This record gives sequence, structure tokens and C-alpha cells, in this order.
Amino acid sequence: MAITAVALAVAGRVLGVFELFVLAAGAVGLLGAGAVSVLRRVDVDATRQLRPARVHAGGNSRVELLIVNRSPRRTPVLSVRDSVTPSGPRRSRRSPSGPDGRRQARFLLAPLAAGEENRATYRLPAEMRGTYSVGPLEAVVGDSLGLWSRPSVIAPAVELTVYPAVEPVAPIPHSRGDDPTAGAPRPAAVGPSGEDFYGLRPYQLGDDLRRVHWPSTARTGELVVRQLELPWQGRATVLLDVRDGTHSELSLEVAVSAAASILLACFRNGALVRLATSDGTDSGVAAGHGHLEAILEHLAVVGPGPADSLPSVVAGMRRAGNGGGLAVLTTTAVPTADLELLAGLQARFDSVTIVLVERRGHGVPSAAGARWGSVTLLRVPADGGFADAWNRSLGGGVPAPVVGGW
Repeated sequence: MAITAVALAVAGRVLGVFELFVLAAGAVGLLGAGAVSVLRRVDVDATRQLRPARVHAGGNSRVELLIVNRSPRRTPVLSVRDSVTPSGPRRSRRSPSGPDGRRQARFLLAPLAAGEENRATYRLPAEMRGTYSVGPLEAVVGDSLGLWSRPSVIAPAVELTVYPAVEPVAPIPHSRGDDPTAGAPRPAAVGPSGEDFYGLRPYQLGDDLRRVHWPSTARTGELVVRQLELPWQGRATVLLDVRDGTHSELSLEVAVSAAASILLACFRNGALVRLATSDGTDSGVAAGHGHLEAILEHLAVVGPGPADSLPSVVAGMRRAGNGGGLAVLTTTAVPTADLELLAGLQARFDSVTIVLVERRGHGVPSAAGARWGSVTLLRVPADGGFADAWNRSLGGGVPAPVVGGW
């Protein structure tokens, strides 16, 4: 419009046409009126909640907005926009939303009276794993002709974590290891009767009130009961190969999803879980939701790592203290020497399963489901089918799908 006003004024001067000056003045007047209308102060606050703030790929998060007019005057019609931008390590794989994965939710907000509030909700599809910055939330004031707009931030950005997609798979079977309680098929009692005192723990709903330890309860102010059996948990370790030369973009996503599926299944089965990656990251063996969340958050952002780091990681897993079941996730592009190195872990772990995600043009020295010594080699296609191949390898049925939670 500004360029048009200048062109009309120049044409009016050159051609001597007064009407062109009138049109130029009209264009300038529209620009001035629009600028004045957007300079009106709008005092609007908003709060945003993500439900849930952590979701698995393929799921959805719901964004709930509460917008309040803090101004003593009625607001004009506002255009509200909320952007979603990847904030974790960038990957070359592109999202359907755009080259950089950026997307934006936009809607119009009806005028609000002084002190009035309004709610808005929109669905945020979680298509790819990673961390995303949601926001900042902006309210845009514009003039009626769309010549001017003035955005203002009304809510800060928050972070959405998208965990890898998970499939319903069977857990790694419990097995004995160096720890005598790491693979027992049932809780081991301290004494032959199972009634020996082991320790104290907080009261849980359903506990026998006759086992309340009253002196400790009086001292702490909370119910404490006697633990009469030695606590037991199996161990499950997942070694994820993330070397750049071994993986393609697709195979890495399949391997990461498989790692999350196995660890989640073992966690729900009551095992102590551990994630180790070829780049040297090791979560350690532990239990609890916080430990599992830390593992899933790392899997959400893990990317290709150095190509020469696997031997040192395998050497660490051969030391005493490792045991239980082990699942190794790599691809058919793994060199034979590395495959033999991984197979050597059978001397430390009771069971070893090596999952080979197919890569075009690469073969392995064994067919799918074959055994290399006491190591199971499991070959799975890169376009899906991991859950079926894994469950068949373990000789069990398909477990119930995970609807939500852990």
C-alpha cells in the first residue's frame, strides 16, 4: 500500500492528474488509520498446560489455554498463534509439517470484557520423537484491512518431550546372574520359613496391620511395617548401537523404538532396567519411574554417535557385576568382527539376543531367529514387524498393548 501511494503520487506529478494525488492521499490515510488502530494497548494474560507433557511418538498431547483480559476495556478480535518448534538435537529426517518440523496453531479469539476469561484447546500430534518448544503464545492485534499487525507474547514457551514409539512386546525372561537375587523365579526369603525380619518400609494399602512397627511409626509419624522377605528384582540390559556408519535414518528410529519397547516391558514386569549406548552413555541398573523417565528422555533425543566407541563399551560390560538378560540392537551393516565381539558377552550375561535391523545391501552370517552359540540372532525388517519377530523369538504370545501409563 505504501509503494502504491508513492507510485500514485509520482504518476500524478508526472502526468498532472489531480485524481491520482487524491488516491495517493487515500492510501496514506488508510495506512495511518490502520497504524493507529493497532497501537491500542491490549493487556491479555494466558496460561498453558500440556496434557500430558510427555507422550510417546504416535500419540497426542492436548494443549489447554486459559486467556484472561486484564485491561479495563473490551478487547478487539485477537488472532492467537502458538508455534511448535523442535528444540532437541536436529535430525535430517523431515517432518510432514515442514523442512524444520515447525508448525503453528492459529485461531481467532472473540472480544473479552474487562476481567473476562476464555478457554481454548487444541490437539498436538506427536509424530516424531524428540523435544519440542511449544510457544511462546502470541496475541496479534490487526487492523480491519490487514495492513498492520502487532504481536505480543502472552505466555512463555514450554517443553514437550516425545518419547520413542513403543510396541507391545514380551519382556526379557528372568535369569540368574552374578547377583544371586538377580534371576530367581520368586522372592528369596532370608530364612527357610520366609518369616525372618529383613527391614522396614512404608505402609502400603493392603498390608497386614499386625506387621506395623509401632516404635518406628511413633518416631516418624507415618505407618511403617516390617519387611519379612528379601526384595527381589530381575535385571534387563539393553545395548543400543547408535554408530553413524552402522545406521541409516530409518534403521536408527526402528532400533530406538525397539529399545524403548523392551525396556518398558521389562520395567512393567518388575525388573531392574539399564540402557547402554555405543557412544558411552550408561544409565546404570535401577528401578523406579524416575529412572525409566530418564532413560526414555535420553532415547527421545539420541542421535548417531562416533564409529569407534563400541569396543570400550563392550569391555565395560564384561566386567564383574553385570548379569541378567541382555538385548543388543544394531543393524545388518554391523561388521562381523563387531558381531563376534557382541556375542562374547554371553560369558557375562545369562541370555543374549542380538536384534539386527535390516539395511538394504547388507547381509548377516545367519538367518533370522538362528542361534550363534548361545546367542540368538534376530533379524527384523526396517519397515516394521519388530514386535512379532521379538515375541516369536521368545516363544511367547503377544502381551496386551500398553494403553497408557506404566
